[in-house]
Amino acid sequence: MTLPQRATPPVPQETADLRERYRIERERRVRPEGTRQYRSTTAEFRYFANDPYAGEPTRREPLRDVVDVAVVGGGFGGILAGARLRREGLAKVRVVEQGGDFGGTWYWNRYPGIHCDIESHVYLPMLDETGYVPEWKYAPGEEIRQHSMRIAEQFGLYDDALFSTTVTSLTWDEDAHQWLVGTDRGDSFRATYVVTATGTLSEPKLPGIPGIEDYKGHTFHTSRWDYGYTGGGPDGGMTGLAGKRVGVVGTGATGVQAIPMLAADAGHLYVFQRTPSAVDVRGQRRVTPGEVGADRPGWAAERRENFLRIVSGEDAERDLVTDGWTESAGLLEKLLPSFRRDGAPGFEATYEAADHATMNRIRERVTTEVTDRDTAAALRPWYRYACKRPTFSDTYLPAFNRDNVTLVDTADTHGIERMTANGVVVGGVEYEVDCLVFATGFSVGVSGITSGKLPVTGTDGIRFLDMLAERGPRTLHGFTSHGFPNLFMMGPLQNASSVNFTHILDEQATHAAALIAAAEERNAVLEPSPEAVDAWLAVCAQDAPDHEWFHAECTPGYYNREGRGRPNGPTAYPYGAVAFHDMLRRWREQDLDDVLRSKKADAG
Repeated sequence: MTLPQRATPPVPQETADLRERYRIERERRVRPEGTRQYRSTTAEFRYFANDPYAGEPTRREPLRDVVDVAVVGGGFGGILAGARLRREGLAKVRVVEQGGDFGGTWYWNRYPGIHCDIESHVYLPMLDETGYVPEWKYAPGEEIRQHSMRIAEQFGLYDDALFSTTVTSLTWDEDAHQWLVGTDRGDSFRATYVVTATGTLSEPKLPGIPGIEDYKGHTFHTSRWDYGYTGGGPDGGMTGLAGKRVGVVGTGATGVQAIPMLAADAGHLYVFQRTPSAVDVRGQRRVTPGEVGADRPGWAAERRENFLRIVSGEDAERDLVTDGWTESAGLLEKLLPSFRRDGAPGFEATYEAADHATMNRIRERVTTEVTDRDTAAALRPWYRYACKRPTFSDTYLPAFNRDNVTLVDTADTHGIERMTANGVVVGGVEYEVDCLVFATGFSVGVSGITSGKLPVTGTDGIRFLDMLAERGPRTLHGFTSHGFPNLFMMGPLQNASSVNFTHILDEQATHAAALIAAAEERNAVLEPSPEAVDAWLAVCAQDAPDHEWFHAECTPGYYNREGRGRPNGPTAYPYGAVAFHDMLRRWREQDLDDVLRSKKADAG
């Protein structure tokens, strides 16, 4: 596969040397199979995705009733959609969730050490509405999960919710102007509207290591942590690991948080690393309500909007959050189509110099905190800042100074070579382990609709997956598609995103609720015209940033499809989240004729 190349004007020798080092390190880690190096948790590996928290689902009779709105997914997207719909006066809102309760990613992820890496006071949504003020700058996972339940309780979402239930089909009934919703529990109920909020971090993935099925030790995925085996809880105390040899595969955001906890409790910990994370200072601390201005109305909305403006490259009078994200915001330009400065003369040279300064500082931190020279060398990240998700920790690097922790660098073999009945083989050396933990994350950006796991059939029998295969995604603002009436899809496609995705989801939920309320008021069907869809795709394509060359040069990861690049195209709104939200608000004030059609006209 030929990757795009950029023009390379003369640069200082130091810059040229660093570029070459990045190229060499990238090639050490690229695998020819790209994203196919991972396996889904299906078929013989389905047990990795089982719910370890809910127990046996409560027996119930299948439902055959009618609701106003069916919301698919009970994470923050679904919760916020339900809450905003309730505020618009929709009475019967049913959330259908695969897990045993609300929370989404935070229901599944309960591994030791779990925290959010976005400040609590901007990450947790609806703080103004619930009156809740987080105690810590970075909230632990259980606090986040409890807050999701708090919102659901306050807005009555438990009343009609279906837990431990997976939606298996959505079929539009044109005559009734309703969706027929099928589930794996035998339900076949109807909904006037459907909102899909299945999330971007919902499908755990496993490494496709040869021999993985031969391993006889204990295994689990971090998103289904087996405390029955390890003992303890998210704060540690895993007495079940005493004296045991534990291996962990994956050193991304999850591994950075879990590894220090495993190091404290395991007899010996082997960390199998292909690519090191860039680990910056965390600075966790308690925060008083006065510090964040929680004594005045609207404080949380102001704070999160301030954060969004800064990380989107917009002007702000001051930085209310002052953390690693806002301090390095300028380097996110290649990750999010937010900054519109990349066409300015000399921009790329200035940007690259700032990138190098930041990454040199992060690499120097490794040297300072890790005492063993060879281990420190393997932990230094050789790529540009926006190539992989930044991480933040004050305990990760010191964990490698412990006598019971061994870093096994797998870059020279492009990852783990194979597994045996007793352990893991790297470089011809077998590392015997009693337990292997997969901190390998999720299939990012894959929803049930786009993967085909949730078949959607619209007007005239049109299947959503067929439309994707034939013409690619065709939406208005990323949310609605012609041929699929009264269906609102939440997610990052053909709209705008940010590092604080709960803020994005809340804006999307507000938009969905407003459109559905307008459709109800006008007795209309919510469906964009083909012309409106064409116009939106043209907007997304017209000024799409040319960042393909940047991601082609990056070390492999989910940002660039495991080294296969990140193609340009009409996949996102090109002017950033702040501008996108402003545009949506102005658009909602118009007549909405390009997205609402009369039911009476259909009947005639």
